[in-house]
Amino acid sequence: MNTALTIAGSDSGGGAGIQADIKTMTAYGVYAMSAIGALTSQNTTGVYGMMETPPEFLGSQLDAIFTDIYPDAVKIGMLPSKEGIRVVGEKLRQYQGKHIVLDPVMAATSGFRLMDDSAVAALKEELFPLAELITPNIPETEVLTGLTVRTHKDMEQAARKLYEDWHVSVLCKGGHLSDTADDLLYEKGQAYWIRGGRIDNPNTHGTGCTLSSAIASGLALGMELREAVETAKAYLTGALKHSPNLGIGNGPLNHMFGITTYHN
Repeated sequence: MNTALTIAGSDSGGGAGIQADIKTMTAYGVYAMSAIGALTSQNTTGVYGMMETPPEFLGSQLDAIFTDIYPDAVKIGMLPSKEGIRVVGEKLRQYQGKHIVLDPVMAATSGFRLMDDSAVAALKEELFPLAELITPNIPETEVLTGLTVRTHKDMEQAARKLYEDWHVSVLCKGGHLSDTADDLLYEKGQAYWIRGGRIDNPNTHGTGCTLSSAIASGLALGMELREAVETAKAYLTGALKHSPNLGIGNGPLNHMFGITTYHN
């Protein structure tokens, strides 16, 4: 059975983070494993607290996984500190992790800050060189590049800068655009637009986690990067069209209703 590992934070509300990743990987028919980098207290209305996993214990989780069930792909989500990021980088180099998809989660949808400036710097230095793909949204792209991103042309410029600076493929997500939800994949010096219309649905909590773990699942199943991204985009679009309201706020994305599953 194909396997995938998520290294991320736990969402007590089940809509994002480790929980969203495991649901997505399972829907793809991939065996999901997890290394938890932080605990959060959150629900559909926001994040109310966070506690980081001690870096040495995060490393122990990764040792246990890689020495027993080697993952065919790795998704990395929220890691709040430079110490945790460095441990993850060390272990991925030690075990030669492959098909690494990095979602640089810096803040929750509610605005809760999940990563400080030193962690952002460590993310670039430690994990960007190991990643096959990074998946920043527009605010994260602006932080990573120092550029203002408002248009499709801005997205192309920013994605090109990230690619040239770090030699990593980039999926710049366009969910924050005013008129569309087009994403830009920048791979091997070429830009590919993946078109998406806006869906009238407030249940967007966890969409970034879902997309990145879907891409990792596709890579674990043997897809090429562009196919994995396009398939994940279609999966997320279907999830948004079918997700029910489960809470009083921005209800978490529900990945298991009316969604096509992908098997090897």
